Amino acid sequence: MIAHRDTIHNEQKDYVCDKCEKKFEFRSHLSRHQISVHKGRKDFACDKREKKFLKKSNLFTHQKLVHKDCKDFTCNKCERKFENKSTLLKHKKIFHEVFRDYLCEQCAKRFGNKRNLLKHSDLFRHKETIHDGCKNFACDNCEKKFGRKSNLLSHQRTVHENRKDYACHKCDKKCGQKTHLLSHITTVHEGRKDYACDRCEKKFGYKSHLLLHQKTVHDGRKDYICDQCDSKFGLKSTLLKHQKTVHEGRKDYPCDKCEKKFGERGNLIKHQKAVHEGRKDYACKDCEKKFGLKSDLLLHQKRVHDGHKDYACDKCKKKFGYKLDLLKHQRTVHEGRKDFACDKCEKKFGDRSNLFRHQITVHDNRKDFACENCDKRFGYKKGLLIHQRTVHEGRKDYACDICEKKFGYKSYLRRHQNTVHEGRKDYVIKDNCEKNDD
Repeated sequence: MIAHRDTIHNEQKDYVCDKCEKKFEFRSHLSRHQISVHKGRKDFACDKREKKFLKKSNLFTHQKLVHKDCKDFTCNKCERKFENKSTLLKHKKIFHEVFRDYLCEQCAKRFGNKRNLLKHSDLFRHKETIHDGCKNFACDNCEKKFGRKSNLLSHQRTVHENRKDYACHKCDKKCGQKTHLLSHITTVHEGRKDYACDRCEKKFGYKSHLLLHQKTVHDGRKDYICDQCDSKFGLKSTLLKHQKTVHEGRKDYPCDKCEKKFGERGNLIKHQKAVHEGRKDYACKDCEKKFGLKSDLLLHQKRVHDGHKDYACDKCKKKFGYKLDLLKHQRTVHEGRKDFACDKCEKKFGDRSNLFRHQITVHDNRKDFACENCDKRFGYKKGLLIHQRTVHEGRKDYACDICEKKFGYKSYLRRHQNTVHEGRKDYVIKDNCEKNDD
């Protein structure tokens, strides 16, 4: 005890070699040093070859590395060979001395311990469900089948029993599975979007949403076909929504502020924001106009700034950017309908907006739009813009296609063509500053 304390903890080295100055804690270490270094003796020989070593530890290392394939320990029951005795004893214990009590119910294979059985079961179940596609667990409430019993139980608990045992502590949402709750917290409350598309800059909070995006957007797959028409869809939910709203005509989302109903909840929310709250969150980058719906903004940009006119009248050559304008044109011009009558005079109009403009300018005598360049005022904004363009800017945007004469008003051009080129004398025109430049 005292010698151990002095040499190990106090680092005392009392034994000095008389041939060199090296010191040692123990006399045995000094003797081994003198024999091996100064006398050159190698007392530890390998029994497999003629090689000799100074230290016993060096011999063991040599045998382990050089002669590692040697298996000198043989099992007396199955003739299997092992490198060392401990491995042989372990083999006997598992395979020969005890019963293999852990039986796999799937393939009847037995195991010496529970851990190996569980490993085997997980591997077997993975191969069976994922690679072989086996689904042996059927729900007795519906026709759905599952590869694992745990998935079946989870399905029955959440779908048929409608249980939602996992509540979010940050909002009122409840989830049927713990994994769904954790995904909800990370994506909704923490705003995390950990799944980025490698083909575009879009990111997603759920891996399933990323895979759906890549499949439908980048691969262009539409695997869901409507059995009532030829329409195809990338998502099953979109197909079901299509069938419900288009073929069944269902509108399950009524507005609580007006009588309007919608087939989709998203359209109801858009309607309430744009119509009842008066929100216009979508601004045009080319002009100052704002819109309550993104679809209206895109339509405006396409028709007004890009000049698209996709709706042609089948009775004349006129084209329109909006279908609504085409229908209004056909109703008022070709059918001659004037469905909007003024309740203060006998005048009728083909368009509701014209009736409204007539009432505020004629009967209410309102002129809310003043010119900033002169004292003239107008009953509607379009009249002000026409006045500024023709009077103050001197623009003449309407050219005659028969002669080179130009006009500031479209109605002046029309009068010119009727009287000069067609020889008509029955054409009368009113003051265009208060006339709608159609």
